[in-house]
Amino acid sequence: MASVLDQIKKWTVIVSDTGDFESIAQYKPQDATTNPSLILNATKKSSYQHLIDSAIEYAKTKSGTTDDKVEWAIDKLLINFGVEILKIIPGRVSTEVDAKLSFDKEATIAKARRLIGLYKEVGIPKERVLIKIASTWEGIRAAEELEREGIHCNLTLLFSFPQAVACAEAGVTLISPFVGRILDWYKKATGKIYAPAEDPGVSSVTRIYNYYKNHGYKTIVMGASFRNIGEIIELAGCDFLTISPALLASLKDSHDIIERKLSPEKAAATKEEKVTFDEKSFRWALNEDAMATEKLSEGIRKFAEDATTLRALLKQKLG
Repeated sequence: MASVLDQIKKWTVIVSDTGDFESIAQYKPQDATTNPSLILNATKKSSYQHLIDSAIEYAKTKSGTTDDKVEWAIDKLLINFGVEILKIIPGRVSTEVDAKLSFDKEATIAKARRLIGLYKEVGIPKERVLIKIASTWEGIRAAEELEREGIHCNLTLLFSFPQAVACAEAGVTLISPFVGRILDWYKKATGKIYAPAEDPGVSSVTRIYNYYKNHGYKTIVMGASFRNIGEIIELAGCDFLTISPALLASLKDSHDIIERKLSPEKAAATKEEKVTFDEKSFRWALNEDAMATEKLSEGIRKFAEDATTLRALLKQKLG
């Protein structure tokens, strides 16, 4: 009997959510996603030391201050991991823009172009890369411009319907709604234990998926940040799902029979009026959603903190 993972693969593109490329090949995902936290954890393995050394040597060839060289080193390190991952997967890798730029549209655009340029230097075309950007108003506007340049974007740290609508209207390639972090907030706020079918993170992604399909948006919905396989099974049929190696292993080991939960046909049975958000209405709607406001801010802080730790490591090695 087919594993649960193989059953889901019939309806959904599976993406590996890790910076540890040594663990990717066994699950045969289409794509892979990374972020500063995952890269930081991966650099703790001695087998990846050569990627750090390569980034340091590259940075030393650049002019500028030590801090300028540290920025080159961290960018090059992200690309080094991305290149190794792309040797394993047939699709695309997501590489994240510095979270500290989440409220700076122009700086986000500049950083995205630089990352794409670094990939180009080593022969990786932009078609194989998704630039990962936080789903702030500024991030969405930056992604809108980048998409017009042919630079594809993955809008991350997405916790609310207004964020999803704004991303679709901006024409971004893909969004990553964070299922597990939504569940975390509601469990803490209510004290309740949620069954997978009632999981507020699952409900959020289901609503977004149905809305996109009903209104003809091409933006890919990629459920992310899962806490258990029940959440994943409830979203079987979503366009993409990005899953950690530990949960991929659980799905591979399980042979229960599952059904497709999301599909364009099922979406057609739901009706939600089309809406739009300008900057003022977007900011107000986000402000009115305490969960989304808190988790977006928390996520940006955490990614920025791990990037700072990574910078300190690279700065030390630069001497």
